[in-house]
Amino acid sequence: MKLSVLMPVYNEQLTLDDIIDRVLAASLPAEMDLEIVAVDDSSSDRSREILIRRAAEDPRIKIVWHEKNLGKGAAIRSAVQKATGDIAIIQDADLEYDPNDYGRMIRPILENEADVVYGSRFASPEYRRVLFFWHSVANRMLTTISNMFTDLNLTDMETGYKAFRMSVLKTIPIRSNRFGIEPEITAKIAKRRLRIFETSVRYSGRTYFEGKKIGFMDAVAALWTILKFYIVDDLYDECYGAAILRNMEMAENFTDWLMKRIRPYLSGTVLEVGAGIGNNVRAMLDQERVIATEQDTEYVALLQNAFRGRRRVEIIQWDITVSPPPTLTNVNTVLCSNVLEHISDEKTAFVNICSVLRSGGKAVFIVPAWEALFGSLDTALGHFRRYNLSSFVPRLREAGFQVETSFTMNKMGVLGWLFNGKILCRKTLGRFQLKIFNVLIPVLKIIDPLLPWNGLSLVVVAKKK
Repeated sequence: MKLSVLMPVYNEQLTLDDIIDRVLAASLPAEMDLEIVAVDDSSSDRSREILIRRAAEDPRIKIVWHEKNLGKGAAIRSAVQKATGDIAIIQDADLEYDPNDYGRMIRPILENEADVVYGSRFASPEYRRVLFFWHSVANRMLTTISNMFTDLNLTDMETGYKAFRMSVLKTIPIRSNRFGIEPEITAKIAKRRLRIFETSVRYSGRTYFEGKKIGFMDAVAALWTILKFYIVDDLYDECYGAAILRNMEMAENFTDWLMKRIRPYLSGTVLEVGAGIGNNVRAMLDQERVIATEQDTEYVALLQNAFRGRRRVEIIQWDITVSPPPTLTNVNTVLCSNVLEHISDEKTAFVNICSVLRSGGKAVFIVPAWEALFGSLDTALGHFRRYNLSSFVPRLREAGFQVETSFTMNKMGVLGWLFNGKILCRKTLGRFQLKIFNVLIPVLKIIDPLLPWNGLSLVVVAKKK
């Protein structure tokens, strides 16, 4: 394994040599390699010269140059792109945090207990330098406000020491250029329900005379960032699927509503086809066994990370249009949620789903309803079709299924889809719209049975003959 130390550098000539020496001398597990990815954020002192000299002396040091000073967040964003390790830790180029704490920072990740570890300056450290009272008050205040919005119980959200499983960090879009990276990344890992640990670290804070850069306006910006990323669900990098799909999967209340409706039809070993980012899998963790499949390598890696250590969850790479691997047999239930509409050869998909089921096993199909609603949003999502029950049932029977029950849900969603996709011909749904939709789910659940038309989603439960 390899540890990537992400080091933002801006005018740190007085401490840069020392911190690089300490990082290179840090005690790590014997099997772990080390790299330093230093980002010079357009320093005006001798920092650049020092980095060039140190990189020439040691190949473990990589350098990224910023031609313009952008801030800590931008530097971390650049470092993440260049890092090649399995675990990343953020290390400021001053001497406030001690690399001798790397062992305790990365241990929960190595033991598959955590995805993210925060090094807390306030969680009973062995010792710490005594400095500004009001600075510590501001830190605690920001942490408390952040906790209120994220529902976490961190003791130090603003800590500069954060360690990540790299497969997690590379999927998180970092938008803040300055110190807003701390509340931003906290909000995103909380919303993604990642496993967060906290450990005490030694802290020797410096004064503003010694070069400390964070100030009052950064605290104000942090408050705005906390509120912004409470509202905005910007949780995955653009490379992870279509924007609408990523945003829709963040509608947690809708997912909860959907999964509760189909729960009576799930039992035993449940295989989900096209598990995406794993929202449905999280709702099925109480099942006897869950097998999550995805054809995309990036999603497979994301799922493996998200459910690492879950003994009853297995992640398998499988393209549903290809014959299943020999290990996929005698499954009790298959969940196929919003997958079939993306497949041109759906007949093969039906046959392969049927083949992995045991005799008498059930498949729960969730597909977009109303063929007449097909429009610009469907095209943008990569849909080949929408479905009516009258045309869907014969296809299932042909593949060897017997339909047991069917229903539709999300009837108010029909109006939104009609307005956006057919009238306005939009190619995306705004995050704000989806946020409002997610907030209104408790109301929509109540009025859904009262409306006289079919819903936006068609659910069909079929039994293998």
